[in-house]
Amino acid sequence: MGGTGQKKSIRFRGLTSSETNQLLPDKGLLLLAYRGSIAHGMYVPQENPDAIDDKDVMGTYVAPHQHYIGFQKKEHKEAMFKEWDVVCYEIRKLISLLLKGNPNVLSLLWVPECHVIFKNNSGQLLRENRHVFVSKQVYHSFNGYAYSQFKKMEKFNFEGYMWAKRKGLVEKFGYDTKNAAHLIRLLRMGIEFLTEGELYVERADAEQLLGIKRGEWELKVVKEEAERLFKLAEEAYVRSELPPQPDREAAEELLERIICNYHGWDTSAVARTGRLIW
Repeated sequence: MGGTGQKKSIRFRGLTSSETNQLLPDKGLLLLAYRGSIAHGMYVPQENPDAIDDKDVMGTYVAPHQHYIGFQKKEHKEAMFKEWDVVCYEIRKLISLLLKGNPNVLSLLWVPECHVIFKNNSGQLLRENRHVFVSKQVYHSFNGYAYSQFKKMEKFNFEGYMWAKRKGLVEKFGYDTKNAAHLIRLLRMGIEFLTEGELYVERADAEQLLGIKRGEWELKVVKEEAERLFKLAEEAYVRSELPPQPDREAAEELLERIICNYHGWDTSAVARTGRLIW
């Protein structure tokens, strides 16, 4: 069964234990890791005058039993405090997003161990079974996210902890350089995944991507590279030897095992009633 004291070992830099706890689920935490710029090796520290990065964290948890057998459903907890931006998904919601090939959520299973903040046995089991979610379907999700970043580059939607500084950088360069870096990164990661079945979260090309984020590329160059990568992504999709869809049956078995283990439920009884099947 899941422990209640996992949060005692977690402390975000610059926050008190109480402030950290307010950002996390009350119980049931399975896995917690850095995502975004820290995980990609592209984080610009706050001391830098051009810093525009939050400290992004993602996790997953098992909800109280009422979530599964009653009406009290809450599929995620999202909270921001100072530079910390934390989102944690209930495990069934997380797996549904993994089955859809959500790039941000997939990163939780592929992020290097050095960026894992907390992990119990079920969290480790989830990461060990990441192959269940490998499929050609990621082409649509990665390209969709990349296209949204392409559109945002010149729309200037300022949100988050560093919105004022980000607005200043957009005015300086004439486009949103952070969106541009995300655009190129997403396309490259999607192509790699379709080709190798691996998600390289920590980027070997981090320095080049940081250059884009610093405004070292003209907008015209960013667009040309994006157009080239969109074509390569389509070619990679056609050639990919990955399965057409993720293994939904294995994903469901994994989900039931994790939830039943946490709550001490009989997995054979769950299989008979189909209570956890969505």
